[in-house]
Amino acid sequence: MPRFKLTIEYAGTRYSGWQIQRNARTVQGEIAKAVREVARRDNFELYGSGRTDAGVHALAQVAHLDVATSLPPAALADRLNDVLPADIVILSAEKVRHDFHARRDAVARRYLYQLARRPLAFGKPYVWWVKEPLDLAVMQRAAAVFSGFHDFRGFTDDDPEEKSTTVQVDEVSVEEAGALVLVRVTGSHFLWKLVRRLVGVIVAAGKGDLSPDQVRALLRAPTDLAARLTAPASGLFLERVFYRGDARDIPAPALLNT
Repeated sequence: MPRFKLTIEYAGTRYSGWQIQRNARTVQGEIAKAVREVARRDNFELYGSGRTDAGVHALAQVAHLDVATSLPPAALADRLNDVLPADIVILSAEKVRHDFHARRDAVARRYLYQLARRPLAFGKPYVWWVKEPLDLAVMQRAAAVFSGFHDFRGFTDDDPEEKSTTVQVDEVSVEEAGALVLVRVTGSHFLWKLVRRLVGVIVAAGKGDLSPDQVRALLRAPTDLAARLTAPASGLFLERVFYRGDARDIPAPALLNT
């Protein structure tokens, strides 16, 4: 049975996240329905590089698909797109080796968070509008605190007794793009709600509610503050999944023309 690597773009607004759930509409569930229709088979495996939460988007989620089909990769992608909802798009499909694994072979992920400095008529589902003024330089200093190998137990709902809460964060960048402020977080893997809580804390620093030293203290002595500052799902995108040999490309500009 051939294995395909799928690169997938989706707007997560209408979905309860990536992973199939009973009695909930999910991105993986919609793709699985499309595979059944196109391949006319129930026996297949669809496995993503990682979960995204309800309302979170993806610019380039990766999944592997094992399905018996005579369709070449490009035709498979086209046929799937013909039956998928308009807010889920297969950007590409390619045949890969049988032991390629979308999650286990990934060496890093990069998330993008879009903050808006003003209300946007067309972008509300894809940003977090922060009404208060933001000090970009302070946000950049706060973001730098998170780079490195840290225990993020205060930034996740994952139970540290059941799962390690240490993560290698390669980079956290903050930059302006017109009326937007873009926060990008690159790391080995991510815990449940980690990126949204990092962003929430960085925004609090930008508003003057936290100093970079207070941000640093949240790593040393976890409290529930990061949880209370969790950023909305609307502004978060899984931007890129990296595999061995991939170049760390220059990030794309903001998604909205502001």
